[in-house]
Formats: sequence, C-alpha cells, structure tokens
Amino acid sequence: MDSIISDQLILAIKDQFQLNWNGVHGVSHWARVCENGLQLAEATGANKKVVKLFALFHDSQRLNESWDPDHGPRGARFAELLRGKLFDLPNDEFDLLFTACSLHTQANTHIDRTVQTCFDADRLDLGRVGKILDPKFLCTEAARDPKTIEWANQRSINGFVPDNILGHANFL
Repeated sequence: MDSIISDQLILAIKDQFQLNWNGVHGVSHWARVCENGLQLAEATGANKKVVKLFALFHDSQRLNESWDPDHGPRGARFAELLRGKLFDLPNDEFDLLFTACSLHTQANTHIDRTVQTCFDADRLDLGRVGKILDPKFLCTEAARDPKTIEWANQRSINGFVPDNILGHANFL
C-alpha cells in the first residue's frame, strides 16, 4: 500500500466524484498522471508525495468533461478539506500541492520543479482526448524528451491503466 494514498482517501474522493469514475477525467487518467509524474520526478527531483496527491486531486472536482475552469481550485480546496483526516503533508509540501491543483489549467509554467512536474504529468496524458501534445507547452526538459512524449502518448491513446494504487482504484 502506498504510504500517502490509502484506499480510504480514494473512496472519499470516489464517493463525491460527479463524473464517470472510468471517464476521460476519471481514475484511469489519474493513474497515468501519477505514473507520468513519478517517471518525470526521477529526472526533475520533484517531490513524489506531492506528485501522487496531485494525480488524485487535480480533476477530482470537475463538474463536466469539457470546459470547467474552476475545477483545479475546487480540487485544491477539497485536498485542504481532507488534509489531516485522510492524508498528511507538511505546510511547504501542501502549498505545492495546492498551487499545482489550483493552477494546472491556468498557468503555462511555475518556478517550482514539483509544480512543473505536476503540470507536465497531466499534459502528457492529453492523447486520451485526441490532442497532439506540443512540447512548447511542457515545463521540464524531461517531459520534452521525444521518447517521453511518445511513451506517454501511446499509453494515453490506448487507455493503458498503470499497475499503481490509482490503477487499482477501479476495483474499490
């Protein structure tokens, strides 16, 4: 079991999730974002706990599958609500999570490498909605690597579900 993400945390998010759990912005997407982020973190030095929690919270408050500009800030506030109850992070790490969730669809980049890694982890999964990823919209050198883009894009297009805690959440 992952030390930062528990079944209880996933179930709390699932219980209030407004969309199809297995939809375009659902748990399979979150599992790929998690794996993308952890892969990037090896090169960027990003905080892996923040990356994992970002994957779980960043789209957790979407109200629809299309235009929902406030879903990121809602996801950040939802993480704040569950902090101390279902997961713990020191203030500095939580600030990164809050920032990454809040800004992931609004900001092109950020000064912090963990926030950049979170943004890239999500953007690397755009193939699932038929978008061709332009490397100029990625924040980190690791994400702009053509091999990384191809690896992530193929998984996204094919709906690959990684063998990680979020990948197993389909069965909760």
